[in-house]
Amino acid sequence: MKLIASLTSPFARKVRIVLQEKRIECPLTVDIPWDANTQVPNVNPLGKVPVLVLDDGSSLYDSRVIVDYLDHVSPVSRLIPSDYRQAIQVKRWEALADGICDAAAAIFLERKRPARQQSEDWINRQQLKMARGLAALSEDLGERPWCNGESYTLADIAVGVCLGYLDLRFADITWRESYANLARLADKLAQRPAFADTVPPA
Repeated sequence: MKLIASLTSPFARKVRIVLQEKRIECPLTVDIPWDANTQVPNVNPLGKVPVLVLDDGSSLYDSRVIVDYLDHVSPVSRLIPSDYRQAIQVKRWEALADGICDAAAAIFLERKRPARQQSEDWINRQQLKMARGLAALSEDLGERPWCNGESYTLADIAVGVCLGYLDLRFADITWRESYANLARLADKLAQRPAFADTVPPA
């Protein structure tokens, strides 16, 4: 089994954190899908990372499928509750955090295009998604110690990765000042070795 990923992808970081929390040994191959010599399309027809290549040569993608698989192949530190209702709540947190990352990545890529080709309407639409998403994360978290209540789960990993990606790509977004509860959660997560070991390069 091996993981193919970019070090700056929030979705790949989520998988890398899950691997560490589950204590699953898995070599990492860094591959940037935008590079001319990328091999990613050979293992994922969508040309996106992360991709988990299994021992039989088959591939798993996207990150939500991969983390679900990893949580079931190892009994260590279950990150998705066995109770169906609680599992759905964790997956809902993950979907919201991933959606914010999707919008942020869309803006990042749009701004890499020549200025005359960029769409401000498109950028504004993604910014609204991010703003609404952050407000929803903060409201849902409230004063609880963890996203899903009293225990650390995949929900916290997804939210922590999302906030870390905003710090990486959008330092001008002052989410810490606007949402103190998210800042406290992010600071707590940063102390975990799995988060500290996967901080993306600047």
